[in-house]
Amino acid sequence: MLNDDIRAYLLPRAFNAAVKAGSEIMKVYKNSDDYDITVKSDKTPLTIADRLAHNKIKEVLGETRIPILSEEGREMLYDERRNWELFWLVDPLDGTVEFIKGNNEFTVNIALMSDNVCVGSIVYVPYLRKAYIAERGLGAYILTGIAPTDDASYTYDDICSARRALPLAEARHPGFRIAVSRSHQTDDTLVYVEAMRKLHPDSEIVEQGSSYKFCMLAEGTIDYYPRTTNTYEWDTAAAELILAEAGGLTRSLPGHEPLRYNKADLHNPWFECYGAGVEHE
Repeated sequence: MLNDDIRAYLLPRAFNAAVKAGSEIMKVYKNSDDYDITVKSDKTPLTIADRLAHNKIKEVLGETRIPILSEEGREMLYDERRNWELFWLVDPLDGTVEFIKGNNEFTVNIALMSDNVCVGSIVYVPYLRKAYIAERGLGAYILTGIAPTDDASYTYDDICSARRALPLAEARHPGFRIAVSRSHQTDDTLVYVEAMRKLHPDSEIVEQGSSYKFCMLAEGTIDYYPRTTNTYEWDTAAAELILAEAGGLTRSLPGHEPLRYNKADLHNPWFECYGAGVEHE
């Protein structure tokens, strides 16, 4: 666990890095004719917004002298990072497919990892002007009205005074809501969806992109989310802590184990997520 002085130093830097990265993303988002789309080795798309957001986060978090493992720096060798005691795990633009489609469902994910466990995180949703934060053992929170801007300069006190604890009372709803990835569904996904529908015949399906699904679970807006397609560690680390600190759970499928981080292979296993108070085996 980080001491209070270190947390007060690192949290606002991560928060401001996410907001500034969101500003870079939104500048590109407004000009859909110039996304400069390329394809990475794993066949996923990359835009100029990904690169600009990565550069901005690297610039801001570089001041902390803590190493950064980012989606856009995925080629880093395991031998170089395996003994890191403290590092940032970053996805500068999570939901690139949704960004390209223009449906507003994309996030900036920044996780602070200590001994390969996430101890602090930010998930910023620039289009919605929402920021979700968590510190291990200290709860999860939402801040609204956080506009993407190049000169974000929030202090620790600014963040703490504006935050609201998760889950949100107003997110309570009748029935049961199951989230599925808007762009990444398979027949295996439907198996888990149908199994949950047997327990909750009144289930409603909610399609959503990016790590925002975790945030909706943390809010209490949705109840369950299975993922049976490819994800990486930077897709989940920050958002998983937010969900956990809001009383939810993420576990691997089919093994029901915690997700592990800074592995030699940065892929995640399949996983499922439960909101606070949702029963599970």
